[in-house]
Amino acid sequence: MDAKEKLRIYLEQRRDLGESELLLDSMSVDDALRTIGAIGRGKTVPTPRSVAESTPAGDWRTLLSAPAASDDPPTDENSAGLVSSGEGDELFDSGIMRLSSLKAIAEAVEACTRCPLYKTANKGVPGAGAAKARLVCVGEAPGANEDETGLPFVGAAGALLTKILAAVELTREEVFITNVVKHRPPGNRNPTPNEIEACSPYLVRQLQLIKPKVIVAFGTFAAQTLLNTKTPIGKLRGEVHRYHGIPLVVTYHPAALLRNPSWKRPTWEDVKLARRILDSATGA
Repeated sequence: MDAKEKLRIYLEQRRDLGESELLLDSMSVDDALRTIGAIGRGKTVPTPRSVAESTPAGDWRTLLSAPAASDDPPTDENSAGLVSSGEGDELFDSGIMRLSSLKAIAEAVEACTRCPLYKTANKGVPGAGAAKARLVCVGEAPGANEDETGLPFVGAAGALLTKILAAVELTREEVFITNVVKHRPPGNRNPTPNEIEACSPYLVRQLQLIKPKVIVAFGTFAAQTLLNTKTPIGKLRGEVHRYHGIPLVVTYHPAALLRNPSWKRPTWEDVKLARRILDSATGA
């Protein structure tokens, strides 16, 4: 992974954790990389000629979105990217970002001790479904049934989710279902910010590997966490948002529909919107 890719992952993680301002707006990409230690002073990151010729000086956003240079990577480890202090440096959560499959992520979640939730949970719940799913469903956190089985969205809420998917001609096997947090919080309380920060890299890496065409965030907590907002779910619904560039649709959690059946109609409208995005992406 080159230095520019590491910076991209880092910036996305910081945005996902709630940081809306960074000290990069007036910097070139080289200056930005030096600031975080990704390259040494006096060194530059090679930029493809086609990008360099068409990009204004200092526009680090465009440079970050460009393909990596085709030059062979340097053999010197220190000049190739981030230099670790060897003392718990997890700037890019490099261990998680190197996981090469959903199975590897699942194994890492089961062994995870990044936050205290593992101490009270029975099983990790990394997620389940198709490795190349076109649609990913994201909920809040595992509940009691999920904690017992290690599977997401089981029980009454899970059965309703299955029906919701079937209504737009999708099966659970075709999609990927996961949660923001991978271990059950005690008493089904809301996860804390520290727990979310510890778990976020798993979700980011899952989405990187799956590359879905659309995400559906089920419930207030999942929606507000993914979109870094306090906006009520009623105002988030009905629009297409973006999460790491992926279209994201917000709707009510199946468990909430069991308590308030009047929300089933708006949920139907939301999943139809997600289906239209999916069909549009497939036909492109």
